[in-house]
Order: sequence, then structure tokens, then C-alpha cells
Amino acid sequence: MTTTTKYIFVTGGVTSSLGKGIIAASLAKLLQAQGYRTTIQKLDPYINVDPGTLNPYEHGECYVTDDGAETDLDLGHYERFLNVPTSQSNNVTTGRIYQSVIEKERRGEFLGKTVQVIPHITDEIKHRVQILGNSGDYDIVITEIGGTVGDIESLPYIEAVRQLKWDLGEDNAIVIHLTLVPFLSAAGELKTKPTQHSVKTLMESGVMADILVCRTEHELPIDLRDKLAKFCNVRPEAVIQSIDASTIYDVPNLMLEQGLDTVVLKKLALKSAQPDLSIWNQFLSRHKNPKGEVTIGLIGKYVELQDSYKSILEAFIHAGAENEVKVNIESIHSEYLTETNAAEKLKHLHGVLVAPGFGERGIEGKIEAVRYVREQNIPFLGICLGMQMAVIEYSRNVLGLANANSTEMDEQTPEPVINLMESQKTIIDKGGTMRLGAWDCKLIEGSLAQHIYNTVDIKERHRHRYEFNNAYKQQIEEAGMKATGLNPETGLVEIVEIPAHNWFVGVQYHPEYKSTVSNPHPLFVSFVKAALDYKINNKSVSMAQK
Repeated sequence: MTTTTKYIFVTGGVTSSLGKGIIAASLAKLLQAQGYRTTIQKLDPYINVDPGTLNPYEHGECYVTDDGAETDLDLGHYERFLNVPTSQSNNVTTGRIYQSVIEKERRGEFLGKTVQVIPHITDEIKHRVQILGNSGDYDIVITEIGGTVGDIESLPYIEAVRQLKWDLGEDNAIVIHLTLVPFLSAAGELKTKPTQHSVKTLMESGVMADILVCRTEHELPIDLRDKLAKFCNVRPEAVIQSIDASTIYDVPNLMLEQGLDTVVLKKLALKSAQPDLSIWNQFLSRHKNPKGEVTIGLIGKYVELQDSYKSILEAFIHAGAENEVKVNIESIHSEYLTETNAAEKLKHLHGVLVAPGFGERGIEGKIEAVRYVREQNIPFLGICLGMQMAVIEYSRNVLGLANANSTEMDEQTPEPVINLMESQKTIIDKGGTMRLGAWDCKLIEGSLAQHIYNTVDIKERHRHRYEFNNAYKQQIEEAGMKATGLNPETGLVEIVEIPAHNWFVGVQYHPEYKSTVSNPHPLFVSFVKAALDYKINNKSVSMAQK
């Protein structure tokens, strides 16, 4: 639609966690809905090369793209809103920037010059920012700068933005600054001073905000917006209110009401039109007006922080809307789940998902959860480690292999039904070396998985080092658990099912990564439907017994 790629930079001030990613994704949705080819990228200021080795307690989930990039969880929001895959180019960290510059220096590309933050680091940032724009695939590239303005680690990124605004020209690059307008209950007032100081800090780095997006718990009156406009050097119409919403999926409509897309397109010298949000709003209507509800247990060891399972929680929202039900998620810490309390904690649930993860902590609780739902015929979905726990539980309690385990938990187990992948046995470095990204899977005709996907050839995203041990495949299948999805090249088991069970599926991959508003993942849709059926049938049985 445009001959020159336009760039939008989203910065944040006052405090972190204001929702830059949601604002960026919502704006991108509005621009996409007007016909502009739009993508979003995240620049993270931490020195880790990628989030792959970061603790979920510190960073939330590690989101994986089709091309195997371990990225920030905000990329999940980008994909869920836009329904467009992201890639390695959509997430860059300071660690990766410095790694690239140092590698160039060691190759002699700088001809012996002193390597400095300016120009070498900022040039590398500018190069990374423009990779997507130079591809010719996008009209508009939105770049979210992680952290807050004034952070020491963010300074090279802000300097790179300053240079790019100059290089690209005022019609081709703008800055949206997201800031907080707090309400002091003691004074009964909204306060603009934090925003003024944040904008001043940004200006001290040579960058002037073109648009202010103000996070607030209360409506911003006109006089307060005018005050912010005067003190922060922006037009009054460029002071955008972002009031707290009941769901992140409301934000595109809220930004549309505020005219954010209109102001942005005007500043970029692009035509604006009424966005087509019909599919989006149909989803919102179903999400907000459910005809029923189900309760699903999420069994994991990071349940205290919901960001650790962000994509799973969002996939349930998509699947719930598709089934026109509200999905209530009950988080259950696997470390405290035992044989003696499993019935008490799980009997009221309509479905159970055993979550992915790494390490030994909480494993026996996950296995106990699988045993209970298998025996009680409660719908079950196991993802990655959750699928492996299902195989271990079945091997122990149905095959009678009492010592069945994964070599991840017990390297000396005599029954390694889950084993380290052959390709992983010589790997020492931990970052970016797992089986990552999208891999082919062929489904068995007539299986539940084939019925759910309505095809036999699928491609799903992975993040694991351990796999189903095919030495036990025949024995496990003869006992009733079937391998119904296999990698066509290696024979690696991707899906297991128990056909005699109500709904029992374990997958080695991460289906949650591919669920979007426009395309809810079929596995989650089917799982929620099974939970609803289980609830209805159990209610009928209870009524009959009475």
C-alpha cells in the first residue's frame, strides 16, 4: 500500500508493566484492519541473548516462533492479535546486539577501529530495526522498546531511535510514549507530573514524543489532556487515554474510540479509513456473553505467576469463545498434589491440563493428577512435559513398570520410557539448542487427533530435549495408549491418546503458541468442548441418581 516502510516506536515511562505490548498490538490490529501490512518487533534491553534460559518466575513464558526463536512473551500477543507469524527478526536483545558487534570485530570488519556504543552498537540496533521494513513485506513496522525511559540499559535504544527519526524523516518515523497518570486517592486527583517528568527524560535523550498514551484508572478530563499537551509538546488530539479494561481484547476498540489510529496515520502521511473489526468483535461478543461455563484445572509448578503460562491461558479464552462458554481456570501447584489429596483437589473439575516445564520439582504431583483423571475419565490434555508425565503414569500404573521415569528426572532409571533425544546428547550449551520451532507431524487415520485437526498432516511448534522412548512403543500401545502422531522423518512420537478414555490427549509440542483470536487452536477447542460435555453428562448422571 505504501512505497516507503513507516516506523512507529513505542516507549514507556514512569513504571514498567504499563502494557506497551498490548498498546502496540492493538494499534497494529487497527492498522491491519485498514489494509496496511503491519508487524511488530520487541527490543529487549537485558543482556541475555534470548529468554530461553530465563526463569519463568522472572520473565514469564518463553514464546517460540515457527523458525525456532525463543522470544519474549509479548510476541505471543502480537501473533494472537494479528494472526500473522513472527520470527527471529521480531525480537532482539542487548545480548544479541553486543554478540553480533563483537563477532564482527573479531572478524576484522571494523578495520581495527575502536568499537564503541556510538556508532557501532547503535548502528547494529538500527540495522535490526529495519530488517523487517527492508524485506518489502510490510507497510508499517511497530517497534516496542522494552523497559522504561531513563534506564541505563535502554539508552542505546533511545539513541538509535533518535538517529532513525532523523535518518528516515518526520513522515516516516514517529514515537508513541506510554506513560502513567496516577490517581492519588488521598487528594482525589489525577496527577500529570509523572508523565511530564517521563517526557522530559525522553527529550533529554533528544527524542520528542509525537503521541502520548496515558494509562489511567479514571477518565482523563479535557483540561487535564490540554495541560499534558502544553507541557509535553504534543497536539491535544495526540493525548490518548488508555483506561483500565476488563480484558486485553477490549483495547483495540478503546484505542479506536480514542482515535489513536487516525492520529498515527495522519502523522505518517497515510490515509485512514474505518477499520474492519467484524471478526474481532464477533469473538469479543462470544467471549463476553457465554452461554455456560466449565472449570479446568491447570497443573503446574509456576502457577503463582500467570505469565508463566500466558499462551495457555489465552488459548483457553479463544477456545471458550468458540464454544460460547466461560473457561474458569483453577491453578493447582503440582508440588503440593499427592495421592491422598488428589481426589479432593480434582474431583470437581471438568477437565485437567498438565502444563509444560523443566526439572524435577512437582513431577510426582503431575503424575498423580494424570492417574486420577485417567481413572475417573475426566478430559485430559498434557502439553510437552505434561504428555511425558502421561506416558510415565501409564507405564507405572497400567504396564506395571513401577520404576518408569524420564532420564531428565532420574538418569539411572531402569525403565526410561522418556529419554534424552539422540541429537541432544552431545550438546553442552543450553541456550537455543533444544528441538525448537515448527516440525512436521503425521496423524494416524481415524485417531481423535486426526478428527480434531480434520487432516493428517500438521506442523506444530516445539521446545524440548526429551522424547518418548520408542523402545517402549509397542508395549505401551498394546496396553491401550496409542501413538497417533509421529514425525514422518524420525518416527518421534508427537501425540499419545487413550481411545478407551472419554478424551485423553498428550502432545509433545506446544499448541498454545499457535492459537489466535481469528484461529482458535483446534486442540483447545475440542478439549473445552469435551469438558463441557463431561459437565453436562455428569450433571445428568447426578440428577438421575437423585
